[in-house]
Amino acid sequence: MFLGVDLGTSGVKAVLMDAAGSVRAVASHALQVAHPLPRWSEQDPADWWTAAEQAIETLLTTAAREGIAARQIRAIGLSGQMHGATLLDRRGQVLRPAILWNDGRSDEQCLELEHTPGFRQITGNLAMPGFTAPKLAWVRRHEPALFERIDKVLLPKDYLRLKLTGEYATDASDAAGTLWLDVGKRAWSAAMLDATGLLPKHMPQVYEGNAVTGYLLPELAMRWGMGRVPVAAGGGDNAAGAIGVGIVKHGQAMLSLGTSGVYFAVSDGFLALPEQAVHSFCHALPDTWHVMSVMLNAASCLDFTARLTGLPDVASLLAEAESVGMQPDGPCFLPYLTGERTPHNDVHARGAFVGLHAGSSRADLANATLEGVGLGLLDGMEAVARTGLESDAIEVIGGGSRSAYWTQMLADILGRPLTLRAGGEVGPALGAARLAHLAIEPGATLDQVCPRPAVIAVREPRQARHLYYRESRQPLFRQLYRQLKPVYSAAAAIAAVRFD
Repeated sequence: MFLGVDLGTSGVKAVLMDAAGSVRAVASHALQVAHPLPRWSEQDPADWWTAAEQAIETLLTTAAREGIAARQIRAIGLSGQMHGATLLDRRGQVLRPAILWNDGRSDEQCLELEHTPGFRQITGNLAMPGFTAPKLAWVRRHEPALFERIDKVLLPKDYLRLKLTGEYATDASDAAGTLWLDVGKRAWSAAMLDATGLLPKHMPQVYEGNAVTGYLLPELAMRWGMGRVPVAAGGGDNAAGAIGVGIVKHGQAMLSLGTSGVYFAVSDGFLALPEQAVHSFCHALPDTWHVMSVMLNAASCLDFTARLTGLPDVASLLAEAESVGMQPDGPCFLPYLTGERTPHNDVHARGAFVGLHAGSSRADLANATLEGVGLGLLDGMEAVARTGLESDAIEVIGGGSRSAYWTQMLADILGRPLTLRAGGEVGPALGAARLAHLAIEPGATLDQVCPRPAVIAVREPRQARHLYYRESRQPLFRQLYRQLKPVYSAAAAIAAVRFD
């Protein structure tokens, strides 16, 4: 048995996988995000560990009822939300709440980092507030006394690794999202670290995702009834999610419909297109890279609109949307609730419903939200295609993949078949478990450990609808962003005003 643990933004998920690759048990525990100021997004790492403990313990209890003993677990793999800044002192104590991937406070520091000689060539990316390095530059400027106390900077999943093993380690895929890694060389860049006042000693050691980084601490092994279990390096959530559905070879692609929305394509070499805000990262496997587009708000937009319209949950929103269907003259939705990455790199962008009329209904707002996220994903997919990587078929994972109505709409918008496979909803945790399997069986092949799961459904694009989205809705969607962009900047200045 192999245990995969995924530290997401909204919760921790644990998956138990057998040697044949089948998921035998799943458990999760929810997390909350704090927004103490506009554009700030933080979590307490102590909450991560509490959620991880509870998810693992629930998983073990569930497995025991099925006759699976904790002693059968042979290795653990980790995945998690990328880019978060977890700051520790010399005693390994957390210095402040972790600054998350969707935090937008460090836009000024991004402009400064872009002036570092060779920045884009080394990192393969634009400097964006979501990445880790600008966050540390912000802390250095605004919290200098705290900055001086920093001994180690960890990514979120690697804080769980520290609690599990006592080791400071990370993997190349997650490290590539910091802007401190030389992505082509898969090693820390002293020049990039120096640009934020840090040294290599402040960083964990970088491993490939299928390498062993340490062993479960004896006290945890005793509490959970496990042995001296090795812990694999694992991967950032997107890379691990790709491995979970077998996206491991050049030209394969997937769409992840989680809190954020990601289009991910595998490359056998280092490709970069930073001017389009395309991310170029290491994959969680040796000698493999990937390019991806990221929109900050995907399934989170559905939560937003459900709350806005008084619906109890996203399932109710989807049901309401489907009951009426997409109307040709319905309102448009811009999904930039916390800014946007690909292709705009605009931290000030905001969401909007445009084209409302007196008869607009809750279902219209629901459909507009689903469409707006889809059109944002189309922007990202087209940006990735400019690197030369294209795929005729796309796998879909994440919580949003559960909706047949939405995935069909996305196929119509993107104009590509979308394939849903078993295990897509637990992709990152399953990918972490697969990396754990590879870590203890180095002779195992990718075809053996990372097969493509069984196909559940294929959503074929409907040509008439695809033309409607391409010829009518996509131009309007893009025009609205261009026209509202100056408004966003003005609104950002107003947001700085404080009333007595």
